[in-house]
Amino acid sequence: MLLTTVLFFIGFVLLIKGADLLVEGASSLATRLGVSALVVGLTIVAFGTSAPELIVNLLASINGNTDIAIGNILGSNIVNILIILGVTAVIYPLTVGRGTVWKEIPFALLAVVVLGFVAMDTVIDGAATSTITRGDGLVLIAFFVIFLYYIFSLAKSDAGSASEPVPVKHTYTRSAVMIGVGLAGLVVGGKWIVDGAVTFATALGVSQALIGLTVVAIGTSLPELATSVTAALKRNIDIAVGNVIGSNIFNIFWILGISAFITPLPFSPALAVDLAVTLGATLVLFMALFVGKRHTLERWQGVLFIITYVVYVVFLIARG
Repeated sequence: MLLTTVLFFIGFVLLIKGADLLVEGASSLATRLGVSALVVGLTIVAFGTSAPELIVNLLASINGNTDIAIGNILGSNIVNILIILGVTAVIYPLTVGRGTVWKEIPFALLAVVVLGFVAMDTVIDGAATSTITRGDGLVLIAFFVIFLYYIFSLAKSDAGSASEPVPVKHTYTRSAVMIGVGLAGLVVGGKWIVDGAVTFATALGVSQALIGLTVVAIGTSLPELATSVTAALKRNIDIAVGNVIGSNIFNIFWILGISAFITPLPFSPALAVDLAVTLGATLVLFMALFVGKRHTLERWQGVLFIITYVVYVVFLIARG
């Protein structure tokens, strides 16, 4: 227990430093390649900050801990929107591009809707139980491939016209090393934090679903939080927002798709509420960009996002 506690706190140090290196290296690389910061945020940064979710879900699927696997994804996506974008907006109002409003966020919304279709067997076809099968996993992965095609098309069209240009500070080699070290810090730090948090939560005797939706979800979302906050402090809004939206899409289409392909995931009826909250949070994010200053998530909206998440956690604890 002592070693787990020590690694738990060291994990935070690795997480914060890893996020700083990742954002700086990715921003520098984006400028040198003439690619927009949004594309980098939606790909390199989103892949990296979703790594803890991937690791946790692969281990949970292999070990048969399906409630943790699904709860981790739903919980992480809720945390990404309500907490990470909420906190980031409080630090610095987030003005997002037209493409993010009308393409990336709707794609994240589509991901939740598709998950609902493959998971809610009892509602759609009257089955006795709901399961995300291997076939469903392949469907999710197919949508992920479509998303990657869109991102590569976006990168090609943005070549030579990067939005929010960042001063070139580092060579290609140094930028690549910073990204690699940053990702390693995020993955290792995130894993140590989650391992410690799960150990502490298990000692309290709470359910797997509750652990997945809260402790594990928050723990695996810490890289996104650290990365988006760091990006916001550096006024790199495209990476701050692209990281969150990209991670939410990756979480459902890629991570949950891979997890289901490894082991079919029974979908507990209780998780339908959390799926609805995920859908609601994504819809609220879309609509919030048209309230007040257009295409901007303002500080007061960020505060409301955070309050909404606190209410949700209270509900989870009451539900048990």
